[in-house]
Amino acid sequence: MNRLERYILTRTLSSVGAALIVISAMILLVQFVDISRTIGVRADVSTGEVLGLTLLKSPSVIELLLPFVFLFGGIGAFVGLNRRSELVAMRAAGVSAWRFISPAAWAAFIGGILAVVAIDPIASTLSSRFDADRAKIMANYLGDVPKDIWLRQGDDHTQMVIHAASRDTVNDEVRLRHVSLYIYQKNKAGQPEFKRRLEAAEAVLRPGFWQLKDVGEATAGETSVRSDSLSIRATLDTEAAVERFPSPTAIAFWKLPAAIKQTEDSGFSAAGYRLRFQQLLATPLMFAAMAVLAAAFSLRLVRLGGLAGLAGAGVGLGFAVYFFNAFTGALGRADIIPLFAAAWAPAVVALLSGLTLLCYTEDG
Repeated sequence: MNRLERYILTRTLSSVGAALIVISAMILLVQFVDISRTIGVRADVSTGEVLGLTLLKSPSVIELLLPFVFLFGGIGAFVGLNRRSELVAMRAAGVSAWRFISPAAWAAFIGGILAVVAIDPIASTLSSRFDADRAKIMANYLGDVPKDIWLRQGDDHTQMVIHAASRDTVNDEVRLRHVSLYIYQKNKAGQPEFKRRLEAAEAVLRPGFWQLKDVGEATAGETSVRSDSLSIRATLDTEAAVERFPSPTAIAFWKLPAAIKQTEDSGFSAAGYRLRFQQLLATPLMFAAMAVLAAAFSLRLVRLGGLAGLAGAGVGLGFAVYFFNAFTGALGRADIIPLFAAAWAPAVVALLSGLTLLCYTEDG
């Protein structure tokens, strides 16, 4: 990388950092007000607790809006270079627009990779912690909500639905009280068929199996059988038994493949998890597309006028890409379009739009 490219990269990163600070501050303020309104008025919490919940919730929202950080930062950097006539000097020296745009695009692409492998796991962990802390704070307010527990586990051959009156977690050990287990087996056509039902006073989750106590077993067409204890294979771990189906945003990128497999083994649709996984894979391309869009809408010469309007159009197109991403995601979750297309189409469309405008601006 030569001196010119290093200079453009430095200016871009400085502008992106400023955009990140401004957007993060706005998100923190909005989240603090929202949590104060939704939780603070319903439960007895202090300002410090509300601030703590805000700090736990905000990283996941910041991660969602990171494409705008690169869009706004890129526009700010290139508009600044344009207003100081530095872009004019570069063009007069015979430097192609592709040459001084590539550092910003590659920086955004690498930033997308870091966001997926480093920022997303942290944001997911904090989001999961936020859900747990909010549930504890709201426990008294929602004390009249039924506490029945429903779980489901399974593999390629057996499905099990578990119902319990209550659940306790002590020393990472899950105990279910007054438990009913409905066991199904898949036939040759892959359809589940009911095989037997177990009633137990207590079920304790051990590594790899459920330990049942005071068990009554009923099989279709046979008499009931009682036993003091019984072991049933478990495909759940402690975390899954406590929070069976967390939000896709509460699962780190590295854990999504395992969550997809476990959800599908239990007989449920993992479309939300698969869509989230594909969206994270498309994140570097999305960031690079935003950087290209930022440059494409900022190269108009100041003396020609209309630079502010063109930059504003770039911001508007960025919001259009955001809503298009949400729209395709909804279509993907509804199985209207393939999940791969739902996740990658917004990034590809944004990149092609930026490249098309650059070709028109630079090459005529």
